[in-house]
Amino acid sequence: MKKNFTSDSGYVRPKKSLGQHFLADDNIAQKIVNSLTVRHQVLEVGPGTGVLTKFLLGNVQQLKVIEIDRQSVAYLREHYASLGDNILEGDFLKTDLSTIFPGEYSIIGNFPYNISSQILFRVLEYRSQIPQVVGMIQKEVAERLAAPPGNKTYGIMTVLLGAFYEIEYLFTVNENVFVPPPRVKSAVIRLQRKEHFSLGVDEKKFFEVVKTAFNQRRKTLRNSLRGLWTGHLDAAEYDIFDKRPEQLNLQEFIELTRLLAKTV
Repeated sequence: MKKNFTSDSGYVRPKKSLGQHFLADDNIAQKIVNSLTVRHQVLEVGPGTGVLTKFLLGNVQQLKVIEIDRQSVAYLREHYASLGDNILEGDFLKTDLSTIFPGEYSIIGNFPYNISSQILFRVLEYRSQIPQVVGMIQKEVAERLAAPPGNKTYGIMTVLLGAFYEIEYLFTVNENVFVPPPRVKSAVIRLQRKEHFSLGVDEKKFFEVVKTAFNQRRKTLRNSLRGLWTGHLDAAEYDIFDKRPEQLNLQEFIELTRLLAKTV
């Protein structure tokens, strides 16, 4: 598929260093935008040449976009002048997301494959302000996020994001609708924040337990988590320590965190 993105500043070239693959199919763009249901205040991440932006305009109450690529920013300012100061030039990963909007806002975007995990962890950090995310990411990563316990792709991101968001795998996107085509398929996911949810345990400890367990996922929890308790704990008394991390659901990780917290 060939499609030119030009402006007064010249041709907008997809940059490998930024992981850019411009979506060039309006039908899919419309489908992605339609997947966003919380539309009061919306931040689009990495709009590129505005394939989602044009469908967001007029369909959300207030829209801001953040883009790191200067060529794309120039293109957006030329073709979407109505956004004005709502076109933010900067790095999403280094931006204080609490300053984007007053109150809550949703996030949407075709996320670069090379930083999609970082984007989602950033969302998790600011989850009190972000009730919904719709994003296109690498299909393999999307499958990992939606994986159930026991699946070989079930991991850190699955548990941590799944603790605070309901994760939906919406649909698959083929390679041939991008410029340039990536070597892998993509998928669109939706994260919907769990309202009035509390872990019931120390959050920092919970994150530590999950990350430590999966960093040595081939070991049983008895061996991988041995360094996380300082007081007395006879792991042999608890069957959960005979398991590996991918065998535990969210509630079991919470119970494990509660158990380990008693030994500190």
